[in-house]
Amino acid sequence: MGRITYVNNMEDWETSFPFKHEVNVRFSETDMFGHLNNTVPFTYFEEARIEYFKTLGFMQQWVNPESEAIPVVADLQCDFLKQIFFNDKLFIHVKAERIGNSSVDIHYMGKKGNGDICLTGRGTVVQISKATGKPIPWTESARKLMEHHEESTL
Repeated sequence: MGRITYVNNMEDWETSFPFKHEVNVRFSETDMFGHLNNTVPFTYFEEARIEYFKTLGFMQQWVNPESEAIPVVADLQCDFLKQIFFNDKLFIHVKAERIGNSSVDIHYMGKKGNGDICLTGRGTVVQISKATGKPIPWTESARKLMEHHEESTL
């Protein structure tokens, strides 16, 4: 395994996630060699990220037709550490690693049912205006929700 640049200490990082979402690998998500297709973890990250944002109350606000703000993914990466196969149970862990003015750097960790880390990832989500496409700063309450959620696991 090569160095994952966004993880300084794997043991500390592994224990710092406040949220996890369970997924099961479907047959249609595997390739002709029997392992998880390399595009699928991004879908798992999306699913877990949405559930994470739901727990904070953000998704309910963003999908409100009267809301000005929407989230967009500015970048996303995945590092594959172990093979994943059909019917594996995975837990996708999510946390807000760094909160910017209108962005948040989200980290992801995929673990198999036996506790082995098989995926890591990170990506930036930016809150923007539906009308202008320009960034909208986090409110103080939104920032505190993300910070409090992270602190509650430490």
